[in-house]
Amino acid sequence: MYLSDRWLDYELLDAGDGDKLERWGDVILQRPDPQAIWPHGHWPKPDARYHRSTSGGGHWQINRPYPRQWVIHYPGIQAPLSFIIEPTGFKHTGLFPEQAANWDYCTERIVTARLAGREVRILNLFAYTGAASVACSAAGATEVVHVDASKGMNARARENLAESGLKDKVVRCLADDVQKFVEREIRRGHKYEGIIMDPPSYGRGPSGELWKLEDALYDLIEKASQLLSDQPLFFLVNSYTTGLAPLVLRDILSLVIRPRFGGRVEAEELGLPATMRELILPCGATGRWEP
Repeated sequence: MYLSDRWLDYELLDAGDGDKLERWGDVILQRPDPQAIWPHGHWPKPDARYHRSTSGGGHWQINRPYPRQWVIHYPGIQAPLSFIIEPTGFKHTGLFPEQAANWDYCTERIVTARLAGREVRILNLFAYTGAASVACSAAGATEVVHVDASKGMNARARENLAESGLKDKVVRCLADDVQKFVEREIRRGHKYEGIIMDPPSYGRGPSGELWKLEDALYDLIEKASQLLSDQPLFFLVNSYTTGLAPLVLRDILSLVIRPRFGGRVEAEELGLPATMRELILPCGATGRWEP
């Protein structure tokens, strides 16, 4: 399991009864989590609790006032990283803290390559608010191409870059359909040393059709892998689909990338350790290929 256990400003306090209790800086939030099916212990009253609606969506129950948005910091391996936190009407906060283990992974490989004098171009697909883009840029990537269909998410990514002191780095935040973008990059002959792919469980295709990750993932990885340079550093893919085992990611990466580049593939669950009790909350899976 890949554990994200180096946080100082974020803390998973506990989980249970379908919820998780988290500290985001000085703010305590209680949010739903379908993996936490065991009973929880005695919890302090959170600053806010998210309640799901039976008709979809939900709302925040505010117990104590807190800022509309605030900044938390992560002790990155190469440099500190800063992220804006803003609870939304869909329970999210703008950051997935379990991904910190992957930020560290990418950072280590980028730093090593840059110390060897290599150019490192990173492609971040389904990039959301840009946490991985921030980490890769802080690690010294020559260029980061950040692609997400949402203009709002790209705007927040630029704000996160600025908060981390990286606004002058070469990071292109593009609002585009990922599949269409990848196909155009293949035709243009563009190449990248590292590729990060963080697709949602469900999405919309180029013509607005609904697609499921299980149906689309292999083709997405196969197409994106064509953008790897002749000396790639890594290909990383995340999955939040609960029914998709890490071995599925390992097998796809083995089938698609190893025949061309060789190398090593591994896949594990991502986890966040709780501090009030001895438990680890599973947070999806990650597959990693490296030469």
